[in-house]
Amino acid sequence: MRWFALAVTLWAVPASAASFHVASIAELQSRIGAAKAGDVIVMKAGRYVTSAPITVKASGVRIAAESIGAVEIAGTHGFDVAPPASHVAIEGFVFTHAAGTTQIQPGATHVRIAHDVFECQGDGAYLTIAGDDAEVEANEFRNKKTVGNMIDVRGAGSQVARRVRIHHNYFHDFQNAKQNGAETIRFGLSGLSMSRGEGVIEHNLFVRCTGENELISVKSGANAIRFNTFLDSPGAQLTLRHGNENEVYGNFLKGTDGIRIFGDRNKVFSNHLEGNSGGIQIGNGGAEVADGAPLTSHDRPDGTVIAFNTLLNNERQYFMTPRDKGLGATGTVFANNVVRGGGVAAKLEGPYPGASWGGNVLWKTAGPGAMPAGSYEEVDRARPQPTLTVTVAPVEVPPPLTPEQLLKRIAGR
Repeated sequence: MRWFALAVTLWAVPASAASFHVASIAELQSRIGAAKAGDVIVMKAGRYVTSAPITVKASGVRIAAESIGAVEIAGTHGFDVAPPASHVAIEGFVFTHAAGTTQIQPGATHVRIAHDVFECQGDGAYLTIAGDDAEVEANEFRNKKTVGNMIDVRGAGSQVARRVRIHHNYFHDFQNAKQNGAETIRFGLSGLSMSRGEGVIEHNLFVRCTGENELISVKSGANAIRFNTFLDSPGAQLTLRHGNENEVYGNFLKGTDGIRIFGDRNKVFSNHLEGNSGGIQIGNGGAEVADGAPLTSHDRPDGTVIAFNTLLNNERQYFMTPRDKGLGATGTVFANNVVRGGGVAAKLEGPYPGASWGGNVLWKTAGPGAMPAGSYEEVDRARPQPTLTVTVAPVEVPPPLTPEQLLKRIAGR
């Protein structure tokens, strides 16, 4: 229920609120600068070219295209939402301006980006979020091939932006940028990774997102990544790169490189992974942040719970890759998962002390591998389904009425 407040935030609309139509960037900026809470600013259909940021510091204002997709913002800049802005909505635009210029700054809160299309030009993020309680809903992020994220969630100081909700968006066709820093969504940074974001990434569709190996890179804590679909993104992973106490559940991944886990007390459960090059990868720690290692380290996974997942025909099912002087993972729970087809059920090439196993089901894998005896049931075929027998008693059907009988019955009513 932690996201519910984001969706139903209400505020009173003053009697002086008004609706304004604008037809130029200068007119738009002027109207935003004079806006009062409750105002609606509508931009007439057309293509507009910026030469400076469209600065938003107003509160309680809706800025919208005349109709969804009817207004293109090109040029050097996009929207720059700065404090003390709050409860602002930006809706219905097509952004083709220079990348790295649409942002929600720290201190700007409750900003909603909805029903927009992002196809920005050059290096940089399509959208940067550093303010709390932002909502990114029902947008299309498309056709990127340069370094920079489609969405870059940042923060201020050591605190990541809090309660950011990214939902019901379509991300597609992010080509390999051939360098680091091209995640489709980067949720935090190394320096923010020990802070709690309490954000949600849910009900999004990701297709052909191969900007780099980390499709989603979570670098903060206490976030939920749930009910998303990832398709046709070979070599790309949903990665818990830094941070603790994240939850990854209810996701569907096919044609990707699966899920990779670092950090402490993370939970990965009830996901379906099918036909991926990698299923679920428990990281082989490079250092222990709790002992003072740099935040940029690959923090040893401690206390991870991996349960109730379905791994179907992945080349590698559950695995850990080798690392020179790797610390492995400690206290991992791997329970009640179904592993079918593909390679060996578990291949762990690093230290794995304190593990708990149990209740897993294997079916036609290349063998249990590192999964200990007694922690799984091996099934060679589909379990027989119960047969339901239904006995229907004969029913005596009366003969149909003649027209004369029907008329008599009607007349008698």
